Amino acid sequence: MIEDPAAAEASLDPIRTRILQELAEPGSATQLSAKVGLPRQKVNYHLKALERHGLVELVEERKKGNVTERVLRATAASYLISPVALASVAPDPRRFSDRFSAFWLLALAARTVQEMGKLIAGAAAAKKKLASFAIDGEISFRSASDRAAFAEELAVAVTRLVDKYHDGGTASAGTAGGARKHRLVVVLHPALKTNTQHSPEKEQDND
Repeated sequence: MIEDPAAAEASLDPIRTRILQELAEPGSATQLSAKVGLPRQKVNYHLKALERHGLVELVEERKKGNVTERVLRATAASYLISPVALASVAPDPRRFSDRFSAFWLLALAARTVQEMGKLIAGAAAAKKKLASFAIDGEISFRSASDRAAFAEELAVAVTRLVDKYHDGGTASAGTAGGARKHRLVVVLHPALKTNTQHSPEKEQDND
C-alpha cells in the first residue's frame, strides 16, 4: 500500500511501472536494460528513485572484476495507491449521505482501500490473520424497477441481519466479552461493458 505522495508519483511513471513488473523476480540493471529497451545508466536512474521510496530492495551484490552488480527486486507482488497519498482531494464519505449516489460509492471504496491497507499492514506486523469477508458477483435485471426492488429487499435483509447480530455494548475489543467493531459495505453498480469500442458516455445507465 503506497501512502506517500512522492512514492505514488514515482510508481506511476510508465517506465518505473514496467521495471516494478519485471522485478517480481530479482534482476540487475543490465538484465532490465535488455527487457525494457533502455540504456543501463537510465535503468539505474529509475532504480535509484524506486529504491529511495522503498518500492524495490537490494537482494545481493555480485562482484564482476572491478564492477559491482546490484541485484534488486520489488518489495511487493503488487501495489495499490492509498487515497492517503492524495489526502487533500481524496473522496470523503461524510460529504455524501445518499445511498444511491455514485460519488458516495466511490468515497466508500476509497475509504475501504485506505482502511484495509492499514489493517493488512498491522496484521502482518503482528503476524496475525486478518478476518475479512467479501462477496463478488454479477446480476442482470430486466428493468430499472426490478433493480430498485432488489436494492430495497437487500437493504431490508441486511438491516435485519445487523439488528440480529449487532452488539451495542460499550465494552472495548480485547476485553472479556467485548465486541469487536466491523465495517460493512454493500455495493451495487452497473458492470463495465467488455467490448473495446464503447465510450465512457455509453457506460451511463439509461433505464
